Amino acid sequence: MLNMTPAGEKSNLSIRDTKFEHVPVRIYQPTSPFTQPRKGLIYLHGGCGIFGSNRGYERVCRHLARKSDSVVVYVEYRLGPEHQHPAQLLDCLTATTYFLNKSKDYGVDPNSIILVGESSGGALVAAVCRELVKRSTTPKIRAQILIYPFLQIMDLSLPSHQQNQFGPALTRPRAMKLGLVYMNANIQDVERLMNNAHVPEFMKMKYKKWLSADCIPEEFKARGYKPPPPIPFSKELYEQTRLNDETMLSPILDEDAIVQQLPQTYLLTCEYDLIRDDGLLYKKRLEDNNVALTWNHMKDGFHGLIMFVDTGPLEFSCTKTAIENILKFIRGL
Repeated sequence: MLNMTPAGEKSNLSIRDTKFEHVPVRIYQPTSPFTQPRKGLIYLHGGCGIFGSNRGYERVCRHLARKSDSVVVYVEYRLGPEHQHPAQLLDCLTATTYFLNKSKDYGVDPNSIILVGESSGGALVAAVCRELVKRSTTPKIRAQILIYPFLQIMDLSLPSHQQNQFGPALTRPRAMKLGLVYMNANIQDVERLMNNAHVPEFMKMKYKKWLSADCIPEEFKARGYKPPPPIPFSKELYEQTRLNDETMLSPILDEDAIVQQLPQTYLLTCEYDLIRDDGLLYKKRLEDNNVALTWNHMKDGFHGLIMFVDTGPLEFSCTKTAIENILKFIRGL
């Protein structure tokens, strides 16, 4: 449906496809005169790492480029299940590093590059920022913008998983199915997985201070929450979900020394979103480590709302509010 929707206004934009090393990208560049280098936005799309294309995100990228007067780079990273983790992350790292080093060729200030990602693209943004911190890359990312990010697979029974299991947009069964397709895993006992049978006790204890329902403010449990019942650990599920792979661990679980060096962050969460609590957990980690944070919670928002920008009668009021808040943040950097 989104691919068939008209792409939106193209005026004042130069749009071209190219590659940053081996990674395909689409560049949206304002054509209006400028007296100083522009900001650069690197957009990492959602889709659980298995779908998503520049056609579906054309309106979002055009809108951001025009309204923020920034150069937008859409990254066409490899998709699963044909390409398994860390292929997606490596492509995004390659494109980001290339743009950091070559940004002046596109009229962009290398110290004003912002990473933007929604849903699983938010996970990629957070992971890229983490890796760049570890590499001590110069120049540094100016800011990260996370739009209802998907950030972890350790606790699949948080309050938002229960409250919003039937959607709208992203339902619990659909999220499980997409995740299993991405991991190329054939798991029959999804019910045990949703009750966290894939997590060994030592991991639950190690990360409980950062990743558990106890870290979610009580106001977000008001629509109902029941702790998952005790359930025996399954080594098979543990291996199938790749929790035994350190590179799969969420940025939420990074040590304080890494989190403290993350760039200024804009975080959008939505009340009616299955993965709302991933954002809330990440918010707490950033706040606890004094990372500059702008948090916007859409009380009438739902997963995927940003995709409806510039769709005419299909555009929601919460979409307009969300995109304007994001643009305000970008302009203020």
